[in-house]
Amino acid sequence: MARGLARRIERIAGPVMAFGRGELSARAPEDAPGEIGQLAREFNGAATRIERLVEAQKALLANASHELRSPLARIQMQLELIGERSAVDIRSEIRREIAELDSLVEEILLSSRLQSENRPKLTQNVEMLGLAAEEAARVGVEVDGELVTVRGDTRLLRRVIRNMVENAVRYSGGRDSVRVQVTSVGKKAHIDVLDRGPGVSPADRERIFEPFYRARGASERAGGVGLGLYLCRLVAQSHGGTFKVSNAQPGWRVEIGIPVQRTP
Repeated sequence: MARGLARRIERIAGPVMAFGRGELSARAPEDAPGEIGQLAREFNGAATRIERLVEAQKALLANASHELRSPLARIQMQLELIGERSAVDIRSEIRREIAELDSLVEEILLSSRLQSENRPKLTQNVEMLGLAAEEAARVGVEVDGELVTVRGDTRLLRRVIRNMVENAVRYSGGRDSVRVQVTSVGKKAHIDVLDRGPGVSPADRERIFEPFYRARGASERAGGVGLGLYLCRLVAQSHGGTFKVSNAQPGWRVEIGIPVQRTP
């Protein structure tokens, strides 16, 4: 019995040590009975999650290095035009590029923080209708709905709603075609932002959540760095919620669902 148990453990020990050496694809055999098999399945599940996280971080870093080159190249071009263009125009362009760089770095850092053990503490009671009304008022969009409170981080949830509303206004052609609704559905607070824009193609339905992805026809100069929806989904998931995009008739619907904070 002891030898049989030792052999089963050794079969798991090899992949575990290989994983520790950096072979992230190493997996343990799961055919052992009882607790040994359960241990192998738990290890494989954890290894798969770690491998996906590391690959996502690598992809984010590679894309970020590419995205950083664009504003830096434009700044270099503006510097070379000193003496040929108005100094006021050049300073204005450089300030805009620096602001884009600052935004990009901030969003990369937030992405890493949301996926680490140092993620923000969700300790605040956030009233979602008031938060949505504040953000909608910034761009002149109407809001209706009901009072509903969630447990979370006000700053992060504000960021999500701002992104939802600003994207809707930007891509629908104006604030008059955008509507925001706050409702309580089951155990979740739902914020829906609907517009009358062109919607999103089925091929782009999930790709728009990839870091730095821009849908066809979207200009790099139109605003944003391609991390907005990616971060919105991360924020929603960190709150135990969901973030979805779907086509409406006409336009499209962006929806975030966050578990409701019940009063004791």
